[in-house]
Amino acid sequence: MAERPEDLNLPNAVITRIIKEALPDGVNISKEARSAISRAASVFVLYATSCANNFAMKGKRKTLNASDVLSAMEELEFQRFVTPLKEALEAYRREQKGKKEASEQKKKDKDKKTDSEEQG
Repeated sequence: MAERPEDLNLPNAVITRIIKEALPDGVNISKEARSAISRAASVFVLYATSCANNFAMKGKRKTLNASDVLSAMEELEFQRFVTPLKEALEAYRREQKGKKEASEQKKKDKDKKTDSEEQG
């Protein structure tokens, strides 16, 4: 757990990038407003994590999983985020599967090359 409250804040660079992507071109944000958004985002993450942890505990698990987070979003009355989160999760899983398959293929190709060099 964090020793100081400031340790719980999300990185300013990440917050700044998210804010810039959300705002139209030409709209600026004060340092104070950026700090307030950063703190609010950190509180949201902590609250959502705590709620998701409750679902994991109910399931007698120590590891939070995606379904715990989705259940937490519903319990926190953020239902409108559940579908986009599920879509993002599926895209992430497809990407990870593709990376795994590419890695396995690369290993197979390397093994074939090593076998042919040993025979040659």
